Amino acid sequence: MSKNNNNNNNKSVLRLKDYRVRSSDSLSKVVLLHNLKDDSGKFNPCKGGNRHTWFRRNVKSVAFMFVLTAFMFLLDSVMVSVFGSINFHGSSSTRNSDGREEDSVAHKERPTVEMYGRLLNLASSALVAEEFKQESLNFWEEPYQEASKWTPCADKRYPTSLGKPGENNGYIMVSANGGLNQQRVAICNAVAVASLLNATLVLPKFLYSNVWKDPSQFGDIYQEDYFMRMLKDDVHIVQELPLHLKSLDIEAIGSLITDADIVKEAKPIDYIRTVLPLLMKNKVVHFLGFGNRLGFDPFPPELQRLRCKCDFHALKFVPKIQEVGSLLIKRIRKFKYHAAERQLDKQLLGDFTPSISSKENYVERGSSRYLALHLRFEEDMAAYSQCDFGGGEHEKKELEAYREVHFPLLIERLKNSKPVSLAELRKLGKCPLTPEEAALVLAALGFKRGTYIYLAGSRIYGGSSRMHPFTNLYPNLVTKETLLTYNELAPFRNFSSQLAALDFIACATSDVFAMTDSGSQLSSLVSGFRTYYGDGHAPTLRPNKKRLAAIFSENSTIGWTTFEDRVRKMIEEGQRVRVRGSGRSIYRQPRCPECMCRL
Repeated sequence: MSKNNNNNNNKSVLRLKDYRVRSSDSLSKVVLLHNLKDDSGKFNPCKGGNRHTWFRRNVKSVAFMFVLTAFMFLLDSVMVSVFGSINFHGSSSTRNSDGREEDSVAHKERPTVEMYGRLLNLASSALVAEEFKQESLNFWEEPYQEASKWTPCADKRYPTSLGKPGENNGYIMVSANGGLNQQRVAICNAVAVASLLNATLVLPKFLYSNVWKDPSQFGDIYQEDYFMRMLKDDVHIVQELPLHLKSLDIEAIGSLITDADIVKEAKPIDYIRTVLPLLMKNKVVHFLGFGNRLGFDPFPPELQRLRCKCDFHALKFVPKIQEVGSLLIKRIRKFKYHAAERQLDKQLLGDFTPSISSKENYVERGSSRYLALHLRFEEDMAAYSQCDFGGGEHEKKELEAYREVHFPLLIERLKNSKPVSLAELRKLGKCPLTPEEAALVLAALGFKRGTYIYLAGSRIYGGSSRMHPFTNLYPNLVTKETLLTYNELAPFRNFSSQLAALDFIACATSDVFAMTDSGSQLSSLVSGFRTYYGDGHAPTLRPNKKRLAAIFSENSTIGWTTFEDRVRKMIEEGQRVRVRGSGRSIYRQPRCPECMCRL
């Protein structure tokens, strides 16, 4: 809708400009005609010797006419500039999907920022040359057949499965912090801890955050009954504490456990030593925050399997999210669907999975492929990194101010540590990729200019000034805000986690998923979901920022062919089929015996 309004406003400005130009022309003609009349009011053709006499007699009028014409054109330019500015800033200020008024992506518009102008020109030329060629390298497909040999099986029961404990040591409450993806990890970690300690899990709660500003609770995002039913053979789960425990002051009896009380990536033995005695004594413990407070190794295989079962099977989005998620996918694909129903779609969309009546219909209509991109270049990411992104002194001061307000602990740490140069930060791969760099990577991989790209999140730091280099190469860029109407998004406004669920669906079900930061929770969980349910047909592109920084450091001299070769080699190495390594997240890398089965 906003795009239509912008187009209409632009047309209005153009019409206004055209009217003013014509008006000034008309006024000039009136003055000219007035002076071309003789004293009797008749037109004088000024032929022969009368021409010079006429000019001498009317020189002041002619001069006045030219001055007036120049003034009118100057006034026209000023007015168009003013109205155009009003229209431009008016169109950039929109109500985002949270319901808050803000600029179109993140900030007031500013001059376009380009760090790699030469490479952008080379990429643009390469995309034009490749437009009518057959794709030589196909990153739309998984490059290794080994990927299809791993299948989901975390929901199967084995003789060694732990099952529900016979005795109950008490109740575990969890109030998870963060956004959708942090909370998802906390839920499944809580399920594993409850099983480990032979405890009953109270359905997790979500803390309200001043950052996320989302009051959503478990039942607003996930199907509660399905979650409890799916895990009923593994762990006791209840909606609420029993009455005799509700009246207890959890903090007063020492059963409130914060993130400060448990080390990050804690081992099972840490819970047995510190939490189990409290649980058995008070019959209840409350984990407050619970962010990344359970490690991955060493860990009992059956508990690892339970974590996978929770993440990949038990957590299903509520029908409201599934329905709009399905509509979102239909809009991206232009109502052209896959012939065969995919596990990915079914797991995420449930009964709202798009389907078609026949294979012939599929062949006739074709399929619209799309790439989903999680571009982690929000203001907090840019500020926290301490990197330079080519935006000049204004950008430097803006990010410094943001750090002082939002990252006081980082500021204190920087005061007491040896400073790292901007060049070294980039060389170490510490800088988030800009939209410009992301576009250059996609161009190097051979994705054509017409590729449909879904952008997750969309609150890009720097607004359209940062996105211009990207959209110049790839104009078919869409978001949930551009694909869904205002009314369709209305039920999700002010609920950032529910909006994030729509992004999760669009990214997980895409033909190709590209990330710019492998450390992001959304990127990690989406890539894990695609590995688990993708059946070897859900490629994920993971750039190595350190290697990419080395490539970009040669931007002033590197040839396009060399740039392509090095970027492609980097991505291909990241796509190798690997079994989960020790200490790696099982949510991101489920390809292991505890979570998947190899054919």
